[in-house]
Amino acid sequence: MDPMNISEFLKSIGEDPCREGLKKTPERYEKALKDLTSGYDENLDEVIGNGIFDAESSDPILVSDIEFSSLCEHHLLPFYGNIEVSYVPDKKILGLSKIPRIVDMFARRLQTQERLGAEIADAILSSVKPKNVDVKIEAEHMCMKIRGIKSGAKISTFHSREKGSESK
Repeated sequence: MDPMNISEFLKSIGEDPCREGLKKTPERYEKALKDLTSGYDENLDEVIGNGIFDAESSDPILVSDIEFSSLCEHHLLPFYGNIEVSYVPDKKILGLSKIPRIVDMFARRLQTQERLGAEIADAILSSVKPKNVDVKIEAEHMCMKIRGIKSGAKISTFHSREKGSESK
């Protein structure tokens, strides 16, 4: 990313990029975007590592209130909320900390809420092959809240997978 482009943008909206408060803005913006899209530098195998274990039962596992934030690919504005992941193990389980790590890896990419949920469900399905996995996302989208319709509505999506199925 060229910080000069950010300086040009600042000029185009009538700002002075040499003003005290804006001098380092291009570099800060670049650093922030790299952090917000750092999920492209990760892959599922690395995130899971040695975090797959034998299942001692087939009782459901639920990890709820996983906070996330992501950037909407349509406007490059944040959307954020909570994710709930549940699955019924077959023979293997994930270490509990791996589920929020999987969420974070996919959330730190340009996203739609629908694709984010599908990618999380498919990742868990492919990694431990549970009997089923469900992902619920409830999020607020800044592209809706601060522009356009100006609504703070929460959007909920649900994603279900069964062993032997994958998202298309």
